[in-house]
Amino acid sequence: MRYLAAILMALVMLAGPALSAPINVLIEERARADYGSDLPDAGEFDISVKDTLLGDVVTLAEFWMDVRTGKFLANAVLSNGDIQRIAGLAQITVPVPVPNRRLLPDEIVSEADLAMVRLPMGRIGSYVVTDTTEVVGKQVRRILSPGRPIQAQSIIQPLIIGRGDRVEIHFSDGILALSSPGRALSDAHRGQEIRIVNLISNKTVTAVATGDGTVEIKR
Repeated sequence: MRYLAAILMALVMLAGPALSAPINVLIEERARADYGSDLPDAGEFDISVKDTLLGDVVTLAEFWMDVRTGKFLANAVLSNGDIQRIAGLAQITVPVPVPNRRLLPDEIVSEADLAMVRLPMGRIGSYVVTDTTEVVGKQVRRILSPGRPIQAQSIIQPLIIGRGDRVEIHFSDGILALSSPGRALSDAHRGQEIRIVNLISNKTVTAVATGDGTVEIKR
């Protein structure tokens, strides 16, 4: 290791005087260089080193990190040429929208209902919504608690037709336009296919929800 440190120090000297840098800066730079493809774009580092440094650090000879937990090990090259093994936590946090009040099923989420908090990446599952635009305007499907991350399955596109609702069925082929009363057999949001009972013919047809209480049969 001493030999490796000497080589690294020589390379640093070729580029100019051996300048030390804050260890947090060196760790973040190395983490982004080695694991950048696994890190979120909006991620920020909260770094803590559990070992007491025995001198100024010039560079990191080796670096290993568990991206999910943030635990790391590194060989720090000191200004006197020694190498010190250090360990710690480089926790990555990302901004996440959370409710600022209790939201009940069927409520429509507005921007005023949300706050942004930074959470450790390890606490954010694959189903947590991290983009505010994916929440605002959605309908609550399951109760959303204040301060807790929002699961994708807990919100849906707003329903414009509910099961059992009376609807107006429209059909047009460009020449002929017809309409008929019907009843919805399921819920639907705008643009979603839905099965409807035609109350005149008593036949079941498939249509597309186009507005509040209206559906259209496509040719």
